[in-house]
Amino acid sequence: MFETISYETHEDHVATVTINRPDAMNSFNSQMVEEMAAVWELIKADDQVHAVVIRAADGRAFSTGKDVKETDSIWREGVVWSQWDPGKKLGPKQNEMWKPIICAVHGLCCGGAYYWLNESDIVICSEDAEFFDPHVSFGMVSACEPIGLTRRIAYGEVMRMNLLGNDERMSSATALRIGLVSEVMESREALWTRARELAAKVASKPTLATQGTVKTVWQSLDSGLSTALDRAMLYIQVNNLSDGQVDRGSAKKSPHEVR
Repeated sequence: MFETISYETHEDHVATVTINRPDAMNSFNSQMVEEMAAVWELIKADDQVHAVVIRAADGRAFSTGKDVKETDSIWREGVVWSQWDPGKKLGPKQNEMWKPIICAVHGLCCGGAYYWLNESDIVICSEDAEFFDPHVSFGMVSACEPIGLTRRIAYGEVMRMNLLGNDERMSSATALRIGLVSEVMESREALWTRARELAAKVASKPTLATQGTVKTVWQSLDSGLSTALDRAMLYIQVNNLSDGQVDRGSAKKSPHEVR
């Protein structure tokens, strides 16, 4: 079905999307941009999928962003005012896919890889993960990715990463400390197992509730407080009219972890 990514679904209502160009540092090209847009539409239409893991094929990098060897990128052709951001197709939120995303990062993560992190709901990584942005080192403006990243971490941390370019890499420990990731696993295998565990827990919840939560909070980032709260109340009422709620007594008895 796909050539640059792989896609599989599981019986526990979880889907896994794997960035699958390990020989090219899992960088994205024009074909992957289109395939990512297609897979988000596929997931959105599949009512059996309640949560998604996005990860990368094993190799040195989770992703190093755009494939710099590709010279005919479809989003860079034509008049400058007609060019568009590839994140519009790479990320789930810009494709209006509201099912929760758990992102599992290993190895190098830089540049355009942040399109996936920025639009994920839970991000975890392995100890070997390193985060940086090389744009300015190559004389390029770093813009779209860090703007998205300011929704996840403090402005100062974003600017330190982007202005230092290739001169500094953020460790997994620092990423955890500043809130870029919420958990660090000791190995890649442990990372991928943990991502599936988290996704399964999320997928076990009523999907109308989880999708509504993701959509409400994400859209609030583009709104003022009053507008966001008004929309939130509307979404709550929509959910209350649905048949997706569960018995509260049984929900309280479910086992839990302490983090």
